Amino acid sequence: MTQDLKNTEQAVQEIIGKLNALKQEIRKVIVGQEETIDQLLITFLAGGHALLEGVPGLAKTLMIRTLSDAIDLKFRRIQFTPDLMPSDIIGTEILEEDHTTGKRFFKFNKGPIFSNIILADEINRTSPKTQAALLEAMQEFEVTYGGITYPLERPFFILATQNPIEQAGTFPLPEAQLDRFLLYVRINYPTAEEERAILESTTGRKSNPVQKVIEGSKILEAQRLVREVHINADLIDVVSRIVRATRPGQSEVAFVNEWVRWGAGPRAGQAMILTAKARALLHGNFAVTMEDIQKVAYPVLRHRILMNFKAEAEGVTPDQVTAKLFESIATIKSNRI
Repeated sequence: MTQDLKNTEQAVQEIIGKLNALKQEIRKVIVGQEETIDQLLITFLAGGHALLEGVPGLAKTLMIRTLSDAIDLKFRRIQFTPDLMPSDIIGTEILEEDHTTGKRFFKFNKGPIFSNIILADEINRTSPKTQAALLEAMQEFEVTYGGITYPLERPFFILATQNPIEQAGTFPLPEAQLDRFLLYVRINYPTAEEERAILESTTGRKSNPVQKVIEGSKILEAQRLVREVHINADLIDVVSRIVRATRPGQSEVAFVNEWVRWGAGPRAGQAMILTAKARALLHGNFAVTMEDIQKVAYPVLRHRILMNFKAEAEGVTPDQVTAKLFESIATIKSNRI
């Protein structure tokens, strides 16, 4: 065994230990929601951003705050409201005076976006103009104001929550901004057993404070290790075919042309491979499996497949399209062998 390989294995084991400790800290507060927690950690490992959707009262905000409490990084929460302005997020220039010379000058006062973990709470309750203030930060990891570009400190994550769009007082996120989110995570109601545990643990006097178990440098190291996780050529081919099959007019499957208005772009394939690598590492593996691809495909494609009116009228969802795509691709592949 070469020294480089030995060092890599040691680094992987250390990162896996840190991630398991992080999960344990989150479980002190959050009952159940294992899949959601995994998807949040995958987002961190892949270096992207996540959008969490669920009805009020499902602990979306609490989950993100608990996660940030266990990580030694700067955290800021931005409460999105209809009157929130872009300058409330990015910052603004203020007029100051040099007491030595008496001259006045403008100084850029940085907003809450200049943190490591940003909780964009109820992001769809503000106007599209304010939502768009996040676009440059999410894609370029920098902010431009007054012609000057300010880099954001890495690691940098935006974890946004939103209520279902059917609820009153919400604005749909533009497709360009949705595409900036690596994963679109849906939070469901807890099971009967989980709900009973929630009621028991949150209505008594006992509290179990969350400890910080991982620092920013380890997250950056984990992100570098994710890039080294192996994926076979045949799995890359599966990802490519799944993504291309979502596009009406180019798809090999008939129901896509019937139900889909707009399919996923190449960024979806990049996201699927990167998050599959992150999931493999999270579960202690250094090679991607088909299960990893299937698990991440749903939150990756959920916001990148736009359904047409016929599909909406029939209640067909992007998740159903994704499931059928995997069935169809497997059928087509077996028929060609």
